[in-house]
Amino acid sequence: MTQPDPDLPTTITGPVNAAPDSPQRNRPRWEDLPVPDDTANLRQGPDLHEQCVGLLPLIGVWRGTGEVVYPTIDGPFHFGQQLVFAHDGRPFVSYEARAWLLTEDGEVIRPAARETGFWRPQPDGSLEVLIAHATGIIEAWYGEKGDLRSWQIETDAVVRTPSAKEVTAAKRLYGLVNQGDLAYVDERAMMGQDLQPHISALLHRIAG
Repeated sequence: MTQPDPDLPTTITGPVNAAPDSPQRNRPRWEDLPVPDDTANLRQGPDLHEQCVGLLPLIGVWRGTGEVVYPTIDGPFHFGQQLVFAHDGRPFVSYEARAWLLTEDGEVIRPAARETGFWRPQPDGSLEVLIAHATGIIEAWYGEKGDLRSWQIETDAVVRTPSAKEVTAAKRLYGLVNQGDLAYVDERAMMGQDLQPHISALLHRIAG
């Protein structure tokens, strides 16, 4: 196992607001793969690469609810969402997000946005993040070194297919709150609008 930075925590603490069985749960895995599969539970699978220790608190499966607002939509809309941060022992973290629209009473309406990508910590602690959206948008993000409680990234490049909506820039801030929950805010400049809040969510750890 590679040796982690001595200034960063190496123990896995149990957040107060996590699901009671979260330490035993993991993302679905293929145990018969000929190479290490991704794990969203640091107690299972390959060791976390030392370059990813700055993302250690994110590793897991998170689920909760949020709100979508923007001048060009008839919001606000409510949604449920699941995020998965996992790794296979190499110096990057895989990322997956899927959402579903909710009524004001919390009833599921239909599936909504999906994202997938990779968080690539660099030796100096900075972040390179790649995210692809099912709506035809691919984004390259960059961020400064985090502090194990918050991570801020901004787009450096946005590529879209001819059928995708116009997006020119975005910014996200992820942070640990409420003794172990994960909250984030997504700001976007799109459809001729200036950069402004678009999505916010509060998620609880359900695995990892």
